[in-house]
Amino acid sequence: MRFTVISATIIAALAAAVTFGTGTAAAADPISQPDRVGLHLDHAETTALGDGPLPAVVTMVVPLNRIGAGLKGDTEIHRDENGGVHASLRQVIMEAADHLDGTVTLYLNAPGTRDGRVLDVYQNWS
Repeated sequence: MRFTVISATIIAALAAAVTFGTGTAAAADPISQPDRVGLHLDHAETTALGDGPLPAVVTMVVPLNRIGAGLKGDTEIHRDENGGVHASLRQVIMEAADHLDGTVTLYLNAPGTRDGRVLDVYQNWS
């Protein structure tokens, strides 16, 4: 229950920040799963998120080794031989934003789930 309340508050704050950045009504679609909650952002919101301060603020609080990245198959971001992603949160978001239909989906994971990752970001484009 505590995770749900805290994560809902964080997701609401993220949605508000993205909405403020785009200057439009929020189109972010909330997503709820048993072990995480998230938002799917449209292209304008993805671009605003990447251009704003939130990626830097998040990585001040969440270490990069606790952030997962679901990269598209045609990504230009480097992965090492073990599948490790070598990019900042902003780079992952902006690569999606650089595509005309690019979006991201962000998930805040429940403590102790998803191999200890706190945040996951997934790229989406055609």
